[in-house]
Amino acid sequence: MSLGFGRISVIGAGAMGAVYASKFYDMDRSCVSLIAGGHRHDRLRDKGLLVNGKHYPIPVFRPEDKIPASDLILVAVKNHHLPEAIRDMRKAVAQGTHILSVMNGIESENQIGAVYGMDKMLYAVAVGIDAVREGDRVTYSRNGKLYFGEAENRVLTERVKALQALFDRAGIIHETPEDMIRTLWWKFMINVGINQASAVLRAPYGVFHRFPEARDLMEAAMREVIRLAEAAKISLSELDIQEYYSFLTKVSPDGKTSMLQDVEAKRKTEVEIFAAKVMELGRQYAVPTPVNETLYRILRITEQYLE
Repeated sequence: MSLGFGRISVIGAGAMGAVYASKFYDMDRSCVSLIAGGHRHDRLRDKGLLVNGKHYPIPVFRPEDKIPASDLILVAVKNHHLPEAIRDMRKAVAQGTHILSVMNGIESENQIGAVYGMDKMLYAVAVGIDAVREGDRVTYSRNGKLYFGEAENRVLTERVKALQALFDRAGIIHETPEDMIRTLWWKFMINVGINQASAVLRAPYGVFHRFPEARDLMEAAMREVIRLAEAAKISLSELDIQEYYSFLTKVSPDGKTSMLQDVEAKRKTEVEIFAAKVMELGRQYAVPTPVNETLYRILRITEQYLE
């Protein structure tokens, strides 16, 4: 099993995927490629990526091409594109492939692992990166931090150590928590709050820096996740909301969440893995979720009138 990570495939070249792909390219331009089909392939092949004003002519493979086996596949697509991405990465997956999902939500690892094996999966969440995609241009001012690892990391596995070394070389700020499942839920809580509140308020991060009412809405949605976590025996508390402020206060006031970017670009949002998932878990654990039910209604209406 190779732990050199000499071949890295990125599937999903939106804001997050573009940033990580550009960092791998800056480290070693021969190590990274993109996987994309249809018009996305043609656009990336013809234009490459433009990240913070720098052009990245990263090679692009179609899913049906003869794709070299990948040591690492980074999945950075929207939730509603995940079934397609799982199909598209098929030829890049080999016995020694490791798969890292930086997607939102708490289920992508299990969905990918159900097809390719949970032994290939690592868990990851990215927090505090303020990347914005406008057309073909991606800009960001803060790197944020990538939390990743096995489900449990009291003793680090060899592949986690190898990935830590890779991220160090690529300049990707990272941390490996002891309990990654708890960290997934922490990021889920953050997204349920800041992504949805920003989308319904049409508010960049600066609004949450300035207005306590915006923070109140965000926190109300987050607290419903905390109550669900308690029912699911996941350790989240009010302190986890306060921990997020150490990231929120540092991001650019002009930066925008991915859900706000989706609303402004008239794209489908990820409300199904945020508010709708909270509502589903609320029914499962008999926990009321009125804030997320309201956010869900607003965002579904928004999606329909923007179509």
